Amino acid sequence: MVKVSVRKGMFRMLVISVIAAAAIISRVGYMMLYEADRYGEAAYLVHTRERRIKASRGLITDRNGVILAGNRAVCNISVIHSQITDEEKVIEELSQRLSLDREEVSGKVRKVSSREKIRSGVDKETADDIRNLSLDGVIVDEDSFRIYPYDKLHAKVLGFTGADNQGVIGLEVKYDRYLKGRDGKIFTYTTATGIELAGISEERTEPSPGFNLVTTLDVNIMSFAGQLCERVREAKNAKSVKIIVMDPRNGEILAMACAPEFDPNDPTDMGEEGKTTDVEKLNAFWRNSFISDTYEPGSVFKIVTAVAALEEGCVKPEDRFFCRGYLTVEDRKIRCAKAGGHGSQSFVEGVMNSCNPVFMEVGARVGAVKMYEYYRKLGLFETTGVDLTGEANSIMHKLDNIGPVELATMSFGQSFQITPMQMIRACACAVNGGKLVTPHIGRYITDGEGNIVSRLSFPVKENVISEKTSALMRDILCKVVADGTGHKAAIEGYNIGGKTATSQKLPRGSGKYIASFMGFADAYEPTVMAMVFIDEPVGGFYGGAIAAPVIKELFENILPYLNVKKEESLYSEESR
Repeated sequence: MVKVSVRKGMFRMLVISVIAAAAIISRVGYMMLYEADRYGEAAYLVHTRERRIKASRGLITDRNGVILAGNRAVCNISVIHSQITDEEKVIEELSQRLSLDREEVSGKVRKVSSREKIRSGVDKETADDIRNLSLDGVIVDEDSFRIYPYDKLHAKVLGFTGADNQGVIGLEVKYDRYLKGRDGKIFTYTTATGIELAGISEERTEPSPGFNLVTTLDVNIMSFAGQLCERVREAKNAKSVKIIVMDPRNGEILAMACAPEFDPNDPTDMGEEGKTTDVEKLNAFWRNSFISDTYEPGSVFKIVTAVAALEEGCVKPEDRFFCRGYLTVEDRKIRCAKAGGHGSQSFVEGVMNSCNPVFMEVGARVGAVKMYEYYRKLGLFETTGVDLTGEANSIMHKLDNIGPVELATMSFGQSFQITPMQMIRACACAVNGGKLVTPHIGRYITDGEGNIVSRLSFPVKENVISEKTSALMRDILCKVVADGTGHKAAIEGYNIGGKTATSQKLPRGSGKYIASFMGFADAYEPTVMAMVFIDEPVGGFYGGAIAAPVIKELFENILPYLNVKKEESLYSEESR
């Protein structure tokens, strides 16, 4: 009986063993036939280490090929704990050559991890010295660091990049898809514990550099405009000063300068306030107020009212008006800038004098419905489409809420808000023959050899206003500079057109103003337009007095450079 029981037990064990073996064989067979790829990939991952090689960002250049944003070759130093054979030597050499605290380096070297970064952005000479030491476990990888050769020049336009070389603001983020390139990789074969296998070479996928962005900017005009902003801000003790220069024919922006400005090479440095990590403060400091902030435009907006009235036939240049220094609208006495009034004057003289009562009467003739129709035509209910991020839109009354007082104040540029970019775009349309252009900075995309990969295009709306009205506006605005409020922008030998503005900041009665002036040349065939904004100047705030001379100085320097022809103008220094 005992022998029978033993034999049965052995038989059962044999059956169980056979079944187990069959199951194992079946499972192994299944894994080999159906899951080979998955397990092969898992084994590959265990036995390889992947390191990224950053692609060099594409260059940003001005219209003449001058580099505005480039790259500097640097290296990243890191350690792989499992591959280090002499910890003390690694700690000693890295802390000494990288000028780092020994304890800090020691902590990273002794840390058990797949990879620990010691320092990034190391100059190539130092990195090569470390590479030549052949220290086991020390990895030296190539990298590139974004640099801006002109420091603060147009930083809010160019933007800057983050730690991973990605665009953060400005053109850097707007055109990031072209500029960023494609990263490369290095694959190193190791044991399961991370020890690099001898005799097996690395696999390397080379990075592809980004494409280059050629802009409409001109570094010479940019430099002068930037310096002018700084000087005017200091002279007027202003909160800020900004200047935009644009080709009114096509919307190409030649310069967009402001002061104060930050340095994109060190964007967290707020100048007098020092460095900060306060995101709210930094975002405000980096903010491009040309497109992101709205303001009451003041008298330069009279251009829009004039265009609407002339197009609709509500006013003729010779129509007469009388200004007694104010106009009563309903229960509101709305004053002119000239206390005693301008007396009897034509419509053209009303523009030259920037007379509020004239424009209140003209606005009433046009009416709110038609006025809003022209606001829409001139792009004041939409963002301009400029190729920068963070663009704001206008803040307007609802049409149903516009009464006689609102219509009167709107007619001379108060009680609503637009962006500076919307204002200069509308001005361009008024004098360029009636085309509503899209302001822009991108011109085309090129590869490393300079071949054009993509020509950037931007919408243009034709025949927004008639050529007849546009020609009349050019003539009137030329008279504003020849013998009106903009006379301080006059330059002998050039026909300059323009319009002054003095915008009262909210709340009313704060005593804070924005003085501005828009000018263009040649007044009869405009090829360049510029606008300056002086925010909260001290000791005088009228646009004609302090903003017009800024555009005069700008034009005196850039018109010869732009080959704007000199000819007998409507005015001369002697007549002034």
